Amino acid sequence: MTDIIQPSSPASAAGRSFNELPLSPGMLATLLQLGYLTMTPIQAASLPIALAGHDLIAQAKTGSGKTAAFALPLLTRLNPRRFAVQAMVLCPTRELADQVTQEIRRLARSADNIKILTLCGGSTMRPQIASLEHGAHIVVGTPGRIMDHMERGTLNLDALNTLVLDEADRMLDMGFVDDIAYVAKRCPAERQTLLFSATYPEGIARLARQFMRAPQEVKLLEQHEESKIRQRFYKVEDGDRLQAVGLLLKHYRPVSTLAFCNTKQQCRSLLEVLHAQGIKALTLNGDMEQRERDQVLIQFANRSCSVLVATDVAARGLDIAQLEAVINVDVTPDPEVHIHRIGRTGRADENGWALSLCSTGERNRVIGIAKMMRIEPEWHELGELQSANEAPLVPPMVTLLILGGRKEKIRPGDVLGALTGEAGFTREQVGKITVTDQSTYVAVARNIAHEAVRKLSAGKVKGKTVKVRAL
Repeated sequence: MTDIIQPSSPASAAGRSFNELPLSPGMLATLLQLGYLTMTPIQAASLPIALAGHDLIAQAKTGSGKTAAFALPLLTRLNPRRFAVQAMVLCPTRELADQVTQEIRRLARSADNIKILTLCGGSTMRPQIASLEHGAHIVVGTPGRIMDHMERGTLNLDALNTLVLDEADRMLDMGFVDDIAYVAKRCPAERQTLLFSATYPEGIARLARQFMRAPQEVKLLEQHEESKIRQRFYKVEDGDRLQAVGLLLKHYRPVSTLAFCNTKQQCRSLLEVLHAQGIKALTLNGDMEQRERDQVLIQFANRSCSVLVATDVAARGLDIAQLEAVINVDVTPDPEVHIHRIGRTGRADENGWALSLCSTGERNRVIGIAKMMRIEPEWHELGELQSANEAPLVPPMVTLLILGGRKEKIRPGDVLGALTGEAGFTREQVGKITVTDQSTYVAVARNIAHEAVRKLSAGKVKGKTVKVRAL
């Protein structure tokens, strides 16, 4: 049974005291010392559920107080006298793992000598193994490194009673889905699982179905969600429509744009026009094989393609993080489809543009949309658009294709290790890593792409020589 808790405004859930919760006097005193006087909306909505022992899926963004929302329940269930790992928090990055560890340490001040270990890649194994041998109550780490310890037998989870997935959507984005499933399946069945995510893509629901028990769901409705999407309508003659897309792109210069056309033919024509203007664009259509479709989506999601041109059918189920703009090349006759299209941008903490090209014959469609959305359409002329700078619109990343994937037991951490280890690149120069059965795709900063291909080809991934090429 899934409960959706939707406070009418964050204020209605916040402002409640921690004293209402079944917390120990020591914990309440610590919260007071730390200046935690009242709960944030996510804490007020999720803590009663988590403290009652239920599995929980909570939608909460960074900075909303979510660390305390999972740290308080796991500390409450902890037996400090038992030196065994009783709680584990999986995080997408080393930086987040360090922050979470610090926050749990602050909240655990009143308890006797609780030992918290951070287990992340990028640090040598030996000190981590030695620390684990001395015993720890809580481990916080990245999926790849936690898996390494489990495979070596240096991390024993027999006593685990709480598993937390923090920023689960980012972990999915970074290609950790198989690692998470591996770890979760090897944790005791009789445990509590708490999943926190800023967005709720379909992948999260799939993950939850695999290893959560009747999770309750907390979603806090954001206020002023619409204001994150700035919507403009541009008057256009039918013959100028495709050229106008290039004008919009050069004026607004979004890093990632989803351009919607009403027909497949229109998609093909737009792709030719954009390529002629030197813009890196790809298209999705229903005739593509799954492998081709996957390659297109991987390149778009990892920011190595500026524009994805698609029909509504082809774009069904797409959930792309950090999408700066949606361009409606044609206005759809269905206002609900329009709302769905533009809702792909302005997610989480991002702002987004929704730009629609509209001929005289489509005016009535815009009236229908405005009525349903209760907005006053903001009309503009194409003549207002200026190319802010003459530099071509180039995506920041390039996708490298490595032959070899899950079948060769390659994991995202192996590729990241090869690039940041022997090859000498920084973590910031490496983007999203996607591992499929036979192939691995890694986004790298455009200015290092050529060098990254050379170094990966000359070096080794997981002890083996690999074939690499830039897409």
